[in-house]
Parts: sequence; structure tokens; C-alpha cells
Amino acid sequence: MNKTAVVLLSGGLDSATTLAIARDQGFSCFAMSFQYGQRHTVELKAARHTAQSLGVVEHRFVDIDLGSLGGSALTDFSVDVPKDRTEITSGPIPVTYVPARNTIFLSYALAWAEVLGAFDIFIGVNATDYSGYPDCRDEFITAFETMANLATAAGVEGRGKFRIHTPILTMSKSEIIKTGIRLGVDYSLTHSCYDPDSQNRACGRCDSCRLRKKGFAEAGIPDPTVYQL
Repeated sequence: MNKTAVVLLSGGLDSATTLAIARDQGFSCFAMSFQYGQRHTVELKAARHTAQSLGVVEHRFVDIDLGSLGGSALTDFSVDVPKDRTEITSGPIPVTYVPARNTIFLSYALAWAEVLGAFDIFIGVNATDYSGYPDCRDEFITAFETMANLATAAGVEGRGKFRIHTPILTMSKSEIIKTGIRLGVDYSLTHSCYDPDSQNRACGRCDSCRLRKKGFAEAGIPDPTVYQL
């Protein structure tokens, strides 16, 4: 059995844990990260350090100019990142949603997987403690997996069946952190903040920071993040 997998690695807490889970399941992991015009480019440094720490076979960085399309506070510097929101996991989809981002990322991962002869792709989407992004839901993942097996030569020719793994999909943030600690993730290497300062310190106030803080507090594990506040 081919135990090779492509793992999407942003540099954040969720994707680091997902990579550790894939490795623990016996997969030889090929990590893929994206420079897509995001304001928090420090996450790419975090991705590099995390990949090295967890021993991937290869780590590729892909440049995509999603910033030229706009539509998100993460790629448009004229749009403020929301801070101190009281309802993080409910309400309308926030402006930090990047249009079609996970669809695009998974498409690149699928292309690399087909080249590698791999049929397993891991992505750290989470539908429990999250900001309501539509491309973090199980319905989306199921639909993409169906498409992957219809749109590739490997799938159509029956060389294998592509599977999109979402091991942390239904975990709470504290469960994700506890799982990562058990599997040897060094969370001090990861970065979650959407709006870090010039010293790459986390703001502590965006949705991502607040979910991270909450997760460590509920897990009873010290948060290694350096915050501005």
C-alpha cells in the first residue's frame, strides 16, 4: 500500500496537528504551503519550522496572487481584521474568509498528489471551533473528494481512489491541542494570528487568536504564543 500523503500546512495550530496525525498514521508526508498575498506572511516561516520539526519528506511553497482579487481582510490591507468579536463561531461569515481559498489549495494538493502517485490528502479544516467559513465544512470536503476522483486521470483510470482526510474536523480546539502535544507538536513554532505587528507578535484579539487562547486555556496547557497584549 502506498502510504504517501500530501498535507496542506499553513503554519498554524490546526495544520501542524494534522501533519502530526498523518505522520502518526504511518504516512510519508509531503507538505504544501502557500504564499497567497496574506498579510500574516510570518505563518510561512512557522510552516517551514513545523515541517522540519515533524520530518516531512519534502516541503513545497506555492505562490498564488489571491491578493489581486481582494474580497478578504487577509489579502486586502484596506479592510480591517475584525477584533474582539463576541460571537466568533456564529453569525455572518466574517471578512477574514478568503474566497475559494481551500478549493484552490486542495486543487494544488490534488495535482501534486497525482504526480506523486499518492491518493491521500490531509487538510486541517475544523467545523467546531471556527469562524463559520463555508470551505471548512464536511459537505465541502465530501464534494471535493467526489470531484477529485472524476477530474483526474488517476481517478478515471482506476489507479486509486483519492481521499481527503480531515482528522480534526469535529475536534474542539482544546482536543486538537491535546492531540498535538501527545504527538510531539511544538506549538511555539506555529502562528495563528491574522494581524501580527511588525515584530510578528500575535494581536491577541482577532478571531484566530481568541480561539487559540481559548483552546490552550481549556486544555490546561500553557500557551507559548507571544502576544502584543
